[in-house]
Amino acid sequence: MAQNEQKKGVVGQPLDRVDGKLKVTGGARYASEFEAPNLAHAVLVQSTIAKGRVTRIDTREAERSPGVVAVITFENMPKAARPTNPPGGQTIPLLSPDIKYSGQNLAVVVADTLEEAQYGAELVRVEYAAEPPDTDFEKHLDQAFAPRSARGNTKRGDFAANIGGATKKLDQVYRTPIEHHNPMEPHATVAVWGPDGLLAYDATQGVSNSQRNLAEEFGLPQDKVHVINPFVGGGFGCKGQAWPHSPIAAMAAKAVGRPVKLTLTRRQMFTSNGHRPPTHQKEVIGTDAGGKLVALQHQSVNHTSEADIFQEPTGSVVGMLYSCPNVEVEHKLVRVNVGAPTYQRAPGESTGSFAHETAMDELAWELGIDPVELRLRNYAEKDESEDKPFSSKSLRECYEQASAHFGWSRRNPKVGSMRDGNFLVGYGMATASYPANFWPAAAKARMLADGRVQIMCGTQDLGTGTYTILTQIAADGVGVHPSQVRVEIGDSFLPGAPVSGGSCSAASAGSAVQLAAEALRGAVIAYATGDANSPLGGLSAQDLDVKDGRVFSKANPSKGITYPEILAKYGKTVVEQQAFARPGIERGPSGPRTNQGQAQGDKGKGEGYSMHAFGAQFCEVHIDPDIRMVRVARWTGAFGIGKVLNEKTVRSQLQGGIVWGIGMALLEESLLDPRYGRFVNSNLAEYHVPVNKDVPPIEILLMDEKDSVVSPVGAKGAGEIGITGAAAAIGNAIYHATGKRVRDLPITLDKIL
Repeated sequence: MAQNEQKKGVVGQPLDRVDGKLKVTGGARYASEFEAPNLAHAVLVQSTIAKGRVTRIDTREAERSPGVVAVITFENMPKAARPTNPPGGQTIPLLSPDIKYSGQNLAVVVADTLEEAQYGAELVRVEYAAEPPDTDFEKHLDQAFAPRSARGNTKRGDFAANIGGATKKLDQVYRTPIEHHNPMEPHATVAVWGPDGLLAYDATQGVSNSQRNLAEEFGLPQDKVHVINPFVGGGFGCKGQAWPHSPIAAMAAKAVGRPVKLTLTRRQMFTSNGHRPPTHQKEVIGTDAGGKLVALQHQSVNHTSEADIFQEPTGSVVGMLYSCPNVEVEHKLVRVNVGAPTYQRAPGESTGSFAHETAMDELAWELGIDPVELRLRNYAEKDESEDKPFSSKSLRECYEQASAHFGWSRRNPKVGSMRDGNFLVGYGMATASYPANFWPAAAKARMLADGRVQIMCGTQDLGTGTYTILTQIAADGVGVHPSQVRVEIGDSFLPGAPVSGGSCSAASAGSAVQLAAEALRGAVIAYATGDANSPLGGLSAQDLDVKDGRVFSKANPSKGITYPEILAKYGKTVVEQQAFARPGIERGPSGPRTNQGQAQGDKGKGEGYSMHAFGAQFCEVHIDPDIRMVRVARWTGAFGIGKVLNEKTVRSQLQGGIVWGIGMALLEESLLDPRYGRFVNSNLAEYHVPVNKDVPPIEILLMDEKDSVVSPVGAKGAGEIGITGAAAAIGNAIYHATGKRVRDLPITLDKIL
């Protein structure tokens, strides 16, 4: 059981996934599995060069191919309205003949079957005037430019004036490579036009975002675009924004007058929906003789596309994590011939924590101070970058409990001194952190005559357990058994919710559902308490409790009435309430207010706080001294993530993040051929990710953390914090075992020989 107190109700309990049976029996339908009458299939034709211009595109043979319905290119595509928020940075779904990266969309072939569309796409002939591409941003650091509104930049004190007086100074560069998301489910869109507008089954992390982008693309009112996506087979950020394939599918469907399905191939997913950009991070840190930070500078550069601007905010963690009076953080970009980068699990925090937590470990060794002790000496009691107190912070407890459970005290501080048989043994640790995001969301709660509850919210379940936690929140909020709750999500016509990114869904959608459920409970109870002939007549809501759909007096539990009895007695077949949750609110002592069906929390003080989740990562690595093969042997992670909504799904998310950190540290890298600007390992056989044998036993500790400010539901999110600090912890352990300090990921055998 988690340390979080969960005395009552189902919230916090390790409830099995309510959608689990559907998934394991094949009943869950993903975007590409939806069908429509007279469905056609679309296949993209993409550029084979990374820079240059199309001089000729010949579609005649493809058009004559059996089953081909249409070939649409940049030369003959229908005109669409110009979007105000262009998908992937592109202003039109099929691009101009000017090529900015390999894999740029040039045409789409539509045919009766997928095989006919694939064959037709092979018959499209494209001629180019090619130019040598630029793909290595580190060769052009002198051309780096600051984005117009950089995220994560901060400045306090005077770094330049104080770094010279530091007793100990570190000046190093850390690098992270290109990485790709590779969710199991590829991107897909099924587009169906009808008299009411556009229906799109779209593999997306945000049905409302997809709805808005498609509406803008085709000049439609938003209520004329309906996006449905009940299940998502992973996203990790790459499905968080619209990409050209979705409007291409809709455009093709409109052009041929029939529904069209477009599914990206695995290879296309390396060029068509973003990646984590490589970073070059320079850290200069100065301390006094006792290890207190005196001055800190973080300068980060990442590549971006000729077709878009994306900044990886690696420094977002630097200004906040430790106490330091003089801090300077800046970010710059270099344009290269690649597709647009995008958000990938813990964007900025994962990459930035590798640099910053490796630098802190290096300082600890230079100073002769235990790495945990160095962090405690620089513990930040408030967010100094924003000059705000934290809404809650249990990082000190994370250090204490994780180090004790891991057995950090057994660590011999001498490099290369620990062995397990023939294997070199290293211990490493790092701090984890991630912002507690809470964005506006709405939800509707409806009670039927038989007491069953329906929850409607336009959020998504990426495989994280959203269906389950919303079921638990609603069950407790209304006072019914979870089996009586049905959750409907993944539909843009439901009450709006934000994109499922930034670990926000639990706080955002969860808070909206909680407020709606509590409002529904209050509305139904009001019928019973307002009637003198009711068993509960004259009692106030504070005098009552609800369990398994029965409302009863706290003073006399035998005095009660069930929800179905209340609705029947007052002639109600349906009662519903809608709620809107927004940042900066707290639930008052009486819960949410109700006004014309809109429940809303009381105004709170959230804007005056810095809100983050924190954790401590500890790992042990074993290294073969002869061939230098690295194995992560065991892991302990302690996390303060606010209220735990479901212990089982939370542990799954945290463990999954740590597994991602293992991949980031030791395996993952997308390799570009500089001659052609192509990814050479654009498949799951050669893009290496951790498998069962790479993953050690992972112990997760959850702190007892209560936070009434961060969101009405009290959760901070667990989807991304697990990856933060993980790569640094592994690198730090490898140094302890071998004395080899690796500052560029992934840490492959050749780097520790």
